[in-house]
Amino acid sequence: MTDDTLAAQVTELMDREKIRDCIYRYCRGIDRADEETLRSSYWPDAYDSHGTYVGDIEGFYDWVKSIWKTGPRNIHAVSNVLIDFRGPNHAAVESYFTALQRGTGPDGVTRQVLLAGRYCDHFEKRGAEWRVLERKVVFDWVEPQTPPEGAEEERFGTRLPVGGPAPDDPIYHIKAGG
Repeated sequence: MTDDTLAAQVTELMDREKIRDCIYRYCRGIDRADEETLRSSYWPDAYDSHGTYVGDIEGFYDWVKSIWKTGPRNIHAVSNVLIDFRGPNHAAVESYFTALQRGTGPDGVTRQVLLAGRYCDHFEKRGAEWRVLERKVVFDWVEPQTPPEGAEEERFGTRLPVGGPAPDDPIYHIKAGG
């Protein structure tokens, strides 16, 4: 193996990890109502086709922020991340997701749904950074559920802490260094 071959393999491995990290940042950003983290997963000129929202990324952020104002509870998990490099600066990336979402709609009714599907992403590398340039969310499973009764304090009981939005969620309070 030549030094050039080894360097190319290391670069590819690092690029794959950067793409995965970007996907995970998206999940944290959307679930924790963390706009800065969410923005770090898309390029400023990105486009998103996300079910009921289709358009430029700034419109997507506005749409998401309007949902965050209702105090939803979301959890997204991703798996089966398949990365197909299309040249040195582009990749087609398919990531399976499962999402549990509960929130109050504009009509005042609280709904809960289990969603499963795929993020079909065009990733682009600019400098050393990979982000989503175009996302199409493909829905493979939608299961409306009956929201649980009672306050969260009653349901969670002694299971503390309960996840919440930034900056109150425990992840934002981990101190680095020892």
